[in-house]
Amino acid sequence: MSKENKIKIGDLDIKLIKLLQEDIPLVERPFLEISKDLNISEKEVISWIKKSLKSGLMRRFGARISHRKIGINANPMIAWKIPESKVEECGNILAKNVEVTHCYERATSVEWPYNIYTMIHCKNKSQADKIAKKLSDQIKITDYILLYSIKELKKTHMAYFSEKETNKKG
Repeated sequence: MSKENKIKIGDLDIKLIKLLQEDIPLVERPFLEISKDLNISEKEVISWIKKSLKSGLMRRFGARISHRKIGINANPMIAWKIPESKVEECGNILAKNVEVTHCYERATSVEWPYNIYTMIHCKNKSQADKIAKKLSDQIKITDYILLYSIKELKKTHMAYFSEKETNKKG
């Protein structure tokens, strides 16, 4: 990185980065809540995010909703056994469904003949069963299995300017 491309980071930048890398408050106006912690306006927080994206200080800004916290507890991957001649047609139909968040093809094996996978998120297993049946009816394939997670794994992200990282260096 050349000298002219370096970005100066001040105290407010570090405070905003620390707050924005944590869970964003699950409220109607999360940036207002963040602004209160810093004694600045909500508009300033939003403006800082936009400026940081444009300058390259942040490459991307995204949010992930903890589906279990909002009552979405049945999240099966549906594995489909689809004849090779119908993979593209069925995959396109499945992928266009609003309930399907992920849809992709994988190689099969003798032990595991399923080749198309769709992910759905539901409040309960009964709802998941109904959606799977609806999808099955659309593509006219009945050979499928719903695979549920046994355990929720902790999702982590990169942490900048964390106390742990600061203490390691000092």
